[in-house]
This record gives sequence, C-alpha cells and structure tokens, in this order.
Amino acid sequence: MDTPILFNVENQVAVVTLNRPEKRNSINQALLTGLYDAIEKIEASKTIRVGVITGKGKSFCAGIDLSALATENLFDPRGDKKDMPEIFSNCTKPLICAVNGHAITGGFEIALNCDFMIASENASFADTHAKVGIHPGWGMTQLLQQAIGQRRARQMSFGCEFISAATALQWGLVNEMVHLSMLMPRALQMAHNICNVTADHLQTMRRLINARNQTTMEKALAKEKEGFEKFIAGQMQ
Repeated sequence: MDTPILFNVENQVAVVTLNRPEKRNSINQALLTGLYDAIEKIEASKTIRVGVITGKGKSFCAGIDLSALATENLFDPRGDKKDMPEIFSNCTKPLICAVNGHAITGGFEIALNCDFMIASENASFADTHAKVGIHPGWGMTQLLQQAIGQRRARQMSFGCEFISAATALQWGLVNEMVHLSMLMPRALQMAHNICNVTADHLQTMRRLINARNQTTMEKALAKEKEGFEKFIAGQMQ
C-alpha cells in the first residue's frame, strides 16, 4: 500500500507530496497524520530551510474523503489534540503550496495555511463546505477572507463556485500562475531563493509580517521600529 504522503529533501528544501491520486488526494486520517508529521519534521530539521507542498496526479486535494468522515478521526488524527492551523502556525520555516490541480474545501484549507501559493494554469479553487454540509474547521472562514477580502470570500463560500487559476491570480489568492510543466521548477526556484537569504533575518521578516494578523497596524509598526532601533544600536557598538 502506498504511503499517503511522500517526503523528499534536496538542497535544504523538503517537498511534501499528497499521494492519493486515485482518490484525487482526498483527506483521510492517514493523509492528515502524514502531513502533520511531515510539517513537524521540517520544523525540527537543522538543515531544511523551506517546505513545498504539492499533490500527485491531476488534483492537488479534493477535500475530505467523505467515506472517512464518519469512520476516521479527522479532528484529532494523531491523538495529540493538534489541528491543522496549529501544526502549520507552529512551523517557523516558510511553506510554499504548489497547487497542481483542484484545491477543494479541506484541500483548499491546506493551501491557505501555507505562507503563499503558486498555481499551475489548470488549477482551480472552491470552498464547498456549505454545499456538502461540512462545518469548516481548518481555517477557511478566516484565512480566505484574509487572502482575498471579505466580499470575495463571501462569494466563494456562499455560492460554492470554482474559480480558475487566472481568477485566483487576479484576486491575489496565488502569487504566480505558470504552465503545469513549470510548476515545481518555479516553486523550487522560489524555495532556493529563500534558502539563500540570512536565516535570522528571514525569521525576523516572517515574524513581523505574521504579527499583523494578531494586532493593529499601529502596534505592528511599533514592533518593527523597536527591532530596528535595537539593530542600529548593535551596529554602532
């Protein structure tokens, strides 16, 4: 039986591949467990600097496997009470999502929990929680509006319509759209660019950007200024 998550490391970059192509990489307990383990492995590694998450086959992830919904523990797959947003937010390494096809509902949430996305031109996105009758639980209601604005998030979540990769690019949901053949080369190029910057300053930039999600603009600017003052003082010693 194939493992539901593939994990490969090369040149400080970990590639995490959702590996249930016969089920359009739909989410069951084993896939969630493997995904959470992979992200924690990236965080714990002393050599991995960046992670890239993608899917095998024609879909990125079609969401929850409905056959597993009533029979498997998707809320707490490892029995440690850690859920998807916590696992992702605890990772201090940048995570890039390379969306190779459909990213639907729970699969869309996996992508939204990453630092940013790049999509192939055949990718598409949909939030179908309201259509299939599943309560959101992995960040959809907050992360989607953060990415594209509240009104467009309402449009997607109320109507459950798919948007194309081109629309996702126009709306700012994805950073770039490329031909499928260039998806992983471009994602890896982005990852290697990140690997080439100073690790400490990368963490500073990521921490300061993310701080805006928990506080006001005024307080976030003050935090940046405080750090800059300490930096200047250190240079003058």
